[in-house]
This record gives sequence, C-alpha cells and structure tokens, in this order.
Amino acid sequence: MKKRLMLLILLFFTILTGCGSEESQADGKVELTFFSDKSENIDILQEIVNDFEDEYPDISIDLQSPPEAQTVLRTQLVRDNIPDVMALGGNAVFGEFAEGDVFADVTDEEFMKDIQPVYLDMLRLLVDENSTRDFGIPYVTNANGVVYNKKIFNKLNLEIPETWSEFIEILETAKKEGIKPIEFTLNDAWTALSIWNPIGGILVDDDFHIQKEEGTASFQEDYREVSKKMLELLDYGEGDIFGTDYDTGNANFVNNDALFYFQGNWAIPDMLTNDSDADLGFFALPASEDVSENQLVSGVDVLLSIGRDTDHKKEALLFVEYLMRPEVNQKYIDDQFAFSSIDGVLQENEIFEDVQPYFDEERLTSFPDHFYPIGFSPENTIQDFLINKNTDDFLKKMDSEW
Repeated sequence: MKKRLMLLILLFFTILTGCGSEESQADGKVELTFFSDKSENIDILQEIVNDFEDEYPDISIDLQSPPEAQTVLRTQLVRDNIPDVMALGGNAVFGEFAEGDVFADVTDEEFMKDIQPVYLDMLRLLVDENSTRDFGIPYVTNANGVVYNKKIFNKLNLEIPETWSEFIEILETAKKEGIKPIEFTLNDAWTALSIWNPIGGILVDDDFHIQKEEGTASFQEDYREVSKKMLELLDYGEGDIFGTDYDTGNANFVNNDALFYFQGNWAIPDMLTNDSDADLGFFALPASEDVSENQLVSGVDVLLSIGRDTDHKKEALLFVEYLMRPEVNQKYIDDQFAFSSIDGVLQENEIFEDVQPYFDEERLTSFPDHFYPIGFSPENTIQDFLINKNTDDFLKKMDSEW
C-alpha cells in the first residue's frame, strides 16, 4: 500500500505540472511517442506504424519498446514525460496508472462502440469496481487453455471434453495407450500460471481480488479445489516435469511428445517456429463438472491509452482510430495468433476453431492473476507447492504474501 500511495502522489504532482509530448520536427511534422511494454510484437507494430506514416505523412511515430518496459515507463511518468500513446498489458499496472490520472478518458469516442463489453468491463474493474469510465481501449486479447496434438487426438478417436471428469478420462486413455498425457514445463515457474489461471478462472469468483481486500475471501477458503485439481494433473506428466523449461517443452510438443499442453495462444508462434507443419488445436479447459460454468479464460493482452495531457490529442486520437480499423487489427492478430476485442474481427486460424464459439457467445472469464496486486507474484510459490504438495502451507503462504 505504501508503494501504491507513493506512486499516486508522484503521479498527482506530475499531472499538476502538466505533461505530454511537445515534439515537433523541424520539417513541420508532428511526432508522437508510442510506447509498448511488449517486445514480441515490435515487428508488427513497426509495420503498422510505417503504414500509418505512409497514409499520414504529416505525423511521425516514435515507437519505443525498451527492455524492462514497465520500469522505464514508471520513470518517465515521474519525470513528467508521459508518452502520447501507450500499448500496455491489461493488468494491475494499468489499473494503478489509471487511478493516478495518467490516461485520457476515451469513454465517448466513437471507436469504443465496436468493442466487446466483456473486455471493457475487465479494464474498468482493474481501475475501480464501480468505474463507468474508460481509460484504456481493449485492442488485442488472449486466451489460456489446452493446446492439443490433433494427430494423436484423432488417432485415439477423442472428442473435446466438456467436463472435468471427461478431461481426466481422456488423460487416462492416453496413459493406457502409452502416450504422455501432458507436457509440463515447470522448470520455468511462470508456466505454472498457465494451469492455475484456467482452473481458478472457472472455479473462483471473478471479484475474488475485491473480496480478498475486503477480508471476505481467502486462498485458504476459495482455492482449495483449484489446488487439488492442479496436483491431480501432475499424475499425467512423465519424466522430469520440473526440469523441462518452456522452450524445450514447445519443441517437444510439436515433435509428438504429448497429447496436451497447458498454455495460451501466445505459445503457438514459437511452437510453429519449431515445426511449421505441426497439427495443433486449442480448447477451453473444462475445470467444472457443470458445463454451464465452463468458460474460456481470456484477457486483454494489449490495450491502448492516450496520455491525458498530450500536446497532440488530435493526432493521438487519429493514430488510435487507425489502429482500431478492423483491417489493421486483423493484421495484428493474424501475425500474433491473438484474438480481437473488436466486434466482427475474427481469428480464423483453424488452430482456434474449438474456442471461437466462446468468443461468439461471450462465454468468457478473466485471468485471475491479472487482478493480483502489484508486487504479488505467485508463480514461484505455486511452483514450490507443486514440488512439495503441501496444500495447507501453500494456501496460507498465498494469503500472507497478498
């Protein structure tokens, strides 16, 4: 809380002193700073920027995507150097900055009408549970579920499971056939979240983080079933599941090493780099026995925000409007194997055909860890739990570290 208060104070004084880019080139062009906190999308963003500059030759875009981007952005904020346009992740960091009055209010902009409401709600909840205003524009979304090997899946004559017991039955079938049921990559602690999120996202209330702050919820009370199911899944890994890292797991999986792999759409490009002909599919993990409760865990991977006091509000809005064009958004999601927040813009790659109905019907729920407070990084604690298998100690530690 002290860190949060200090940041808000610093941001308050930043706003008082006025901010925004004053860049204007000698040739009369307006220069906008465009800050991205992701490195893996830099090539497609630069391509889009180039296209924009071709269409609007009077505007120049300075795309910035430095290492340790969030730390760099914090430094810029306290130095009164807020970028004109930002592409950020939809997590607690965005919520904190929005509370600090860093971003322009875009609620009434025309392009907001085309965004799926579920993603607007996710971003509002990050700012305040009662917020009705928008300071972030959902641009690109992601999903966490189960990647599957279609070749093995079809050979075993399997069908996409709709309940947890059906999923476990498939794991048993693979095991009996001598096929590794699940590829685990738990040498990299963060990959444990790719199991934690799709189970917790279904079995635990979306507003758990609010209830936790109010003292009406706890990991010890609410995450016991999640913990139990994670341990159950470990029975279906083979070999050194804590010695295999993410990169090795991606390579193993496309080499027909296993049937299932807990990951998100973000892993697909790397897997296809290892084998461009890999026959992959992707489905939502059915963590509940109640089919109606099983949704796809999805979140805002990239949001767009405009600096509140940019000196080039007109040009910044023009750039954002360009980014929100369906054909431009389509170009981005096709390149990144991602999903769109814009109505009518579809991810048509057949890898994702099993999850498209969830988007069509808005059967979506959010990533639990997107709402965890800044400084609370549970991946190492979850990894330790999966190694030691002491549920009580694990859940107590999660509560105490919150």
